[in-house]
Amino acid sequence: MDRKKETVTIYDVAREAGVSMATVSRVVNGNPNVKPLTRKKVLETIRRMGYRPNAVARGLASKKTTTVGVVIPDISYAFFAELTRGIEDIANMYHYNIILCNSDLKKNKELQLIEALFEKQVDGLLFLGGEVTEEHREIFSGSDIPVVLAATQDEKVKNRPFVTIDHVQAAKEATGILIREGHQRIGFVGGPLTDPIIGYPRYLGYKEALSESGLPFEEKWIQLGNYRYDTGLKATKELLMMEEGPTAIFAVNDEIAVGAIHAAQDLGKRVPEEISVIGFDNIPLATQVRPLLSTVAVPMYDIGAVAMRLLTKYMNGEPIENNQVVLEYRLELRDSTQLKETPDSV
Repeated sequence: MDRKKETVTIYDVAREAGVSMATVSRVVNGNPNVKPLTRKKVLETIRRMGYRPNAVARGLASKKTTTVGVVIPDISYAFFAELTRGIEDIANMYHYNIILCNSDLKKNKELQLIEALFEKQVDGLLFLGGEVTEEHREIFSGSDIPVVLAATQDEKVKNRPFVTIDHVQAAKEATGILIREGHQRIGFVGGPLTDPIIGYPRYLGYKEALSESGLPFEEKWIQLGNYRYDTGLKATKELLMMEEGPTAIFAVNDEIAVGAIHAAQDLGKRVPEEISVIGFDNIPLATQVRPLLSTVAVPMYDIGAVAMRLLTKYMNGEPIENNQVVLEYRLELRDSTQLKETPDSV
């Protein structure tokens, strides 16, 4: 077995090029105070020897690593993929590198990832879409590294920077579309109500829409699971097989909504003629199902981009006018509901 190639150091480059280590450092860092011939000789030596500057060491010297940590709960869900794209585009614009970490929806893993990123001396942290617990607050407060929340917010620390949408109002308006269609029995299919970021706020918006319209709220029309397609499929079949089941379904995300459409079709029901379905998020899947899914269009890319830009302001000491940003959403009405145009008000 071949021996592992030894790491080339700045000392090795300086000795080979016949210059000081300070000169090599100036070349690596783009300092103009180096003679052209010397710069050329150092660069040729670097290429020939395969020298790679130590980013950690450079970061310790400059107190900046130009690296941002990003912690997301579920990298497989399209919502976070699009949000991360917005982060990366702005990070590239401002010359930051991204360390992307997936917590698999596990709080302990999430906390370990945040600790690890802080130990790596990242310049800033973006925390996406998860619940901010006391354990999170303890870690955040124990470091001077700036933290910005994206697609979530801290219910207790009121000055914590965030970028998100109004989930309660959006869910209320989405449910209102079904009410406008004349439905009086509207089912709810969602994730755990212990989730304060998506599960409970969207449930609360659903309840508020029913209450303000004088419609009945029935526990039997509430089905909970995870945020995946299988939940929508199984839960909707159970709802539609009831003696007096719902005639419309509000799903808390698009994966569940697609499962709901397929459940209705499996039972021989036409969408939207016999049952209307509306989702939430407007991921690409919404336009890949038939009938096309009506949904709440969340500006996923913009949430990521705005959050990253806000973080760059903190990292670079720029003035900040507003560190808590609530972005606009829109209702995207397609073929899974009978209404095809957004009413002026719900």
